[in-house]
Amino acid sequence: MKYLLLFPALLAGLSACTTTRPATGVQQHLYIQPDGRSQQSWKLIWEDNFNGSTLDTSKWTRIPRNNADWGKHMTSDDRCYDLKDGKLYLRGINTPDTAKDPRPFLTGGIYSKGKFAFQYGKIEIRAKLECAQGAWPAIWMLAENNKYGAYPRNGEIDIMEHLNYDSIIYQTTHSYYTLDLKQTTKPPHSGTAALRNGEFNVFGISWYPDKIVFLLNGKETFTYPRVEGADPSQWPYDQPFYLLIDQQLGGNWVGKVNPEDLPVQMIVDWVKVYQ
Repeated sequence: MKYLLLFPALLAGLSACTTTRPATGVQQHLYIQPDGRSQQSWKLIWEDNFNGSTLDTSKWTRIPRNNADWGKHMTSDDRCYDLKDGKLYLRGINTPDTAKDPRPFLTGGIYSKGKFAFQYGKIEIRAKLECAQGAWPAIWMLAENNKYGAYPRNGEIDIMEHLNYDSIIYQTTHSYYTLDLKQTTKPPHSGTAALRNGEFNVFGISWYPDKIVFLLNGKETFTYPRVEGADPSQWPYDQPFYLLIDQQLGGNWVGKVNPEDLPVQMIVDWVKVYQ
């Protein structure tokens, strides 16, 4: 789905300690789950409840416009962002003034790139998805570092994607293995799950060294395993990933946008990460 070039730098190694700690030096924002920690109870290591009046810029950045299919309407325009009553509102809107910005639509999104990334653990995001023709809200993850090369060699984890007025979400992994080698069934790289439309749902994954378990409202919905003997590109998920949350509009997959359905928004209650 996504086509981004990632940035270089890589963590030297993993800690063998029994407690989670961030990397040292310039990479303090990288949280690596120590060996053996997956056998213990989950411990909250990072969260945002969006209780402030402005976005916490020590954790998040507004996603800039990019040339990817999903990112061509991204903006930092305040009209696509709001925080109130302990919730973050990410909006897709008709462009108010096309003389200043010729794009027909503007969309809001945030990512934790350069500020928080983690390797293995559990992440949950409580959010409500509004519907519109051409709406494509997504919660997903990309590798913080350029360990294996240009996209898609570092992989992508789509925790949740929702299209139009659907009553399901898509949960997917993408990589060189699935996109270039076309290995989408060995093992299956995508699943769907029914959500409570018009209500808050909790989207997430539990991520281990040998599998990614997708979750919806606390229930396991789809698992992508690491396959022994497969091409090494099958499992780029052995490095820190950062989080993206965005209210996308339009694109080849979701189809054309109906301007009369706008504005549309994704309302985010909280984000919690455990290791």
